[in-house]
Amino acid sequence: MQDFQHDFIRFVIDRGALLFGEFRTKSGRHSPYFYDSGRFHDGADLLQLGHHYAAAIRHHDVHFDVLYGPAYKGIPLVMACAIALNETGATAVRWCFNRKEEKDHGEGGNTVGAPLAGRVLITDDVITSGLSVHQSCQIIAAAGAEPAAVIIALDREERGANGQSALAEIQQRYGIPVLPIVTLSNIIDYLAAIPTMKAQLASIRRYQEQWCHTPS
Repeated sequence: MQDFQHDFIRFVIDRGALLFGEFRTKSGRHSPYFYDSGRFHDGADLLQLGHHYAAAIRHHDVHFDVLYGPAYKGIPLVMACAIALNETGATAVRWCFNRKEEKDHGEGGNTVGAPLAGRVLITDDVITSGLSVHQSCQIIAAAGAEPAAVIIALDREERGANGQSALAEIQQRYGIPVLPIVTLSNIIDYLAAIPTMKAQLASIRRYQEQWCHTPS
C-alpha cells in the first residue's frame, strides 16, 4: 500500500466518512462498511480530501485538460481537487460540473465552469451501478471532448449481477481506466494491523468472499 493510500484510510476513518456496522447498498446487499463523502463538513476537511485525490492523480500519472465532477457529490470534489492540484505545483487546473437541469436563461447550458474540451478527467466518490459515469461520458461526448479516466475514492471490488464489476464495464465500454484512491483490499490490509478492529475485519472479509472479485 502506498503512503497516500494509508493516509487516506486513516483520514476517512477519523472523519467518520468510513463507517462500520450494517448498511444497505443501492444493490440491496447488506454491507458491513459504508463510505459517505457527505461527512466532510468544513473547508479544511474538503481541502485535505482534495489533496488525497491529487495524490492519486499524480500517482497514476493521469494526463488531462479539464476536471469534471458529476452533480451533486462530484461538485465539491472537483473544486477541491482543482485547488489541491494548483497548490501542489500544477497551473491553472480547469474544472467543470454539470447541472441536473439545463438552464434556459442567462448564459444557458448544462455545465458550469470551464468548457469541456480535450481530455476530461471525471472525479467521483464511489461507483455502484456506473450510471453517473455513463451520464458523464454522454455529456463529455456531446461537447466534443473525450473522457480520459475516472478517479474515485473507493473501489468496493464488487461483482455485479452478471459477475462483472461496474468498474470493469466502464473500462470496457469507454476504453478508459477507473482509478481509485483505495480499494477494499487496501482497507482490509489497514484494519488487519489494528487489534481493536478484529470484529469489523472479520465481517468485511466475509462480505468480500461472498460479493467481491479477486483483485488482480
